[in-house]
Amino acid sequence: MITLQVIWLLLIGILIIGYAILDGFDLGVGCWHLFAKKGEERSSFIRSIEPFWDGNEVWLLTGGGALFAAFPAVYATIFSGFYLPLMLILLGLIFRAVSIEYRNKVEDPRWVAAWDIAFSFGSMLPSLLFAVAVGNLLRGLQLDAKGDYTAGFLALLNPYSLVIGLVGFSMFALHGALYLAVKTGGETQYKARRWAAQAWRVYAVLFFVAAGWTASCYLRNGVVLPFVLATLAVVALGLIKAFTSKGDDLKAFLASCASIALVMLSVVAVLFPNLVIATNDPALSLTIFNSSSSLRTLSVMLVIALLGMPVVIGYTIFIHRIFKGKV
Repeated sequence: MITLQVIWLLLIGILIIGYAILDGFDLGVGCWHLFAKKGEERSSFIRSIEPFWDGNEVWLLTGGGALFAAFPAVYATIFSGFYLPLMLILLGLIFRAVSIEYRNKVEDPRWVAAWDIAFSFGSMLPSLLFAVAVGNLLRGLQLDAKGDYTAGFLALLNPYSLVIGLVGFSMFALHGALYLAVKTGGETQYKARRWAAQAWRVYAVLFFVAAGWTASCYLRNGVVLPFVLATLAVVALGLIKAFTSKGDDLKAFLASCASIALVMLSVVAVLFPNLVIATNDPALSLTIFNSSSSLRTLSVMLVIALLGMPVVIGYTIFIHRIFKGKV
């Protein structure tokens, strides 16, 4: 049973990391969209993600479904406690999706400008709020005996979680700029490299602030693994800078993928074995051991996951190979 619980934690972690890397560059592109010149440059931003964005969101849907199947009590606590932020995230994702599909349906500058704004803010909002939610999980939530979140919405907007939110926002902005540098050419590519350099400086400062704050206040279950993963994330951050300086955009983007994966793994290492920490009473915390589904459910779902995940991974690789190259 314990082995299955750990396996499911790893599977959900893979899905969330996959989403952060893949939809992360979509969200990052949207963060820069309004900084691009109107017309063709903004259209090229849309074209750079158009074949991928909806497939990338499959990773989020699958991750949420896996969490519901494997750890239903955690799913219930998170989705009820973060109800308003998650609805805002959903609203942003809906506006982003509709913007991509509707932007070029009418040849009216006001129509296009309105959807450009919707696309950009529909990307910025999830970029910030996803990370704010992670900050609250690291900090812990106030839970009652039934596992329900008892503090209000404003309690989620605490200083630590907002700093983590800014870390996530700058991380996605950097990732998106690096992606644009890979997918575009000419003046737009140089502009994307400049944005990446600016975002890197902001992200690096915020990363070290957040890492220090987390280490001093929220390390509860060991230091070694979070420290090793955070150190590797710093190495990846250094590689981003080195490759960007050399104009090697693809390697810089791949280093950004590695950095995101290591940061997400660091979060898991800080939380483990907890999934939701109760700040008012540690005995009420939800762990992978006390909040999982039954042995039979985990076993059956593992078979389904082992059949389904290769399909998702294979599709993702296939579609990126088909649409590789500059837009």
